[in-house]
Amino acid sequence: MAGNNGMKNIFLSASIPLQERDPEYIETADIIAIRDAVIALTTVVLPRHRLIWGGHPSITPLIYHVMEKLNLNIQEHITLYQSRFFEKYFPEDNNKFKNIVLTDVIDDRESSLLHMRHRMLDDFEFSAGIFIGGMEGVEEEYDMFIEKHPKALVLPIASTGAGAKKIYDERFTDKNERLVKDYAYMSLFQKYLIDEI
Repeated sequence: MAGNNGMKNIFLSASIPLQERDPEYIETADIIAIRDAVIALTTVVLPRHRLIWGGHPSITPLIYHVMEKLNLNIQEHITLYQSRFFEKYFPEDNNKFKNIVLTDVIDDRESSLLHMRHRMLDDFEFSAGIFIGGMEGVEEEYDMFIEKHPKALVLPIASTGAGAKKIYDERFTDKNERLVKDYAYMSLFQKYLIDEI
């Protein structure tokens, strides 16, 4: 499971739900908690492991911000996936990452996203999958992740609301109160992603 030098691959599925999209995600979304969780995850994971995510424009700038703050030259600890379908919407922060995998456009938005997700989840052996906030894409990535990586640790961070809360409430069987009530994300990720995996 480990990559070079014991470096493990951690998958992140996250986004900040959009107001104009599905209201069921907005109603429970805790935007501050989503941002805090992504920043804490990146801070804990990046010095030791590799973080892989599909570059949602609400998340990529947060990850870059942590990289700058940590002042680490850790480009090899990051792999960002993007579908060329969204090329004209890529955030400027994309240009700051060396390891970007651009996947092909396949017919329409849905097919292009599905193709990107398969590539992202098939290219690595993952030790853990973390699900934060998000909308239907986070739910779809959860279903794909647990099917492709059944032995990996899975943490839907229900306290961030939105898609992660739906996953925890409706699909996740390994109930854990910390995922619902614990906003001390640094210690949460330290425990599960550094001390235990």
